[in-house]
Amino acid sequence: MVFDCHSDLFTDVTVKTLKGERNIIKNHHLKDLQQGGLIGGIYVIWIDPPYDKSPEKRAKQIVESLTQEIKSNSDIINQIKDYSDFEKGLKENKLNIMVGIEGLSHIGEDVDKLHYFHDVVGARHASLTWNEQNDLATGVGGDPTRGLTEAGKKAVKKLEELKMLVDVSHANEKTFWNIMNVATGPVIASHSNAKHFSSHKRNLTDDQIKAIAQSGGIIGMNGYKEFVSDKNPKTTSVKNLVDHIDYIADLVGIEHIACGFDYSGFIDADCLSAFSCDTSNPNVEGLKVFTDTPNLIKELQNRGYSKDEIDAIGYKNAFRVIKQVIGISNLQII
Repeated sequence: MVFDCHSDLFTDVTVKTLKGERNIIKNHHLKDLQQGGLIGGIYVIWIDPPYDKSPEKRAKQIVESLTQEIKSNSDIINQIKDYSDFEKGLKENKLNIMVGIEGLSHIGEDVDKLHYFHDVVGARHASLTWNEQNDLATGVGGDPTRGLTEAGKKAVKKLEELKMLVDVSHANEKTFWNIMNVATGPVIASHSNAKHFSSHKRNLTDDQIKAIAQSGGIIGMNGYKEFVSDKNPKTTSVKNLVDHIDYIADLVGIEHIACGFDYSGFIDADCLSAFSCDTSNPNVEGLKVFTDTPNLIKELQNRGYSKDEIDAIGYKNAFRVIKQVIGISNLQII
């Protein structure tokens, strides 16, 4: 079993919903997800280029699309709002989706809007930025001397108050450290790798990796070629991604490693061109589509990882942090 801490699948849901399609996950993706052993993940509200010019409008479209998709497919989708929902979804063999928010440009400085996303949309995760510089924080594409704003500090506190996961993937380094200084609980980097192998600005230094571990958080391994190796991307494979796992495990322990594949085969080339050099499929060889996920498990087995260690990386570490942060409803009897 594998839980993917970062999926942009709601982007495809939105694009197809706006064209009049329905049941997108069931008709286009479910079989591949199941074949890949993916039991669910954090599926994000992401303001995809070029719609980042009108983030509020796009956020509304995405929320309407994902809400319709989840409600009309309750036979296959289980939305995670508290930890006990996982037990229900696994028993019923459903796709366990935690709604996340990748970047909060669409709320401006109005931190109270997070109540709507938590209470109405059911989101249990958020990062303050995508790559952009916004009213709350600064992404990797923004001013490197600018970090978290005063409103951003309030946003971090509000996320913790609402028991939502705080995600630092996409934050620039100053914002990262500002968030770590404000946050009191576990912090995650849902889809980032180690700068030791790739100097990409989206990756993490050893000190950042250690800080996430010290918070009790996790780092989701990202399959984008550019994040995996500085070498020739044509030769970059799932084996290179497992090098990151080896390195981080040695640095801070296996208990802080998860999966955040960032599968992008369903995202159109125009959108990909805004942030990736590869507009066909930016993921590494052997981990390009959902059905490739077992290749990661096989490589971990080849390197001598035990079943317990592979389960920890695949889903148990993520479950542990989610349970700690979002908790179990008082209405549930476990």
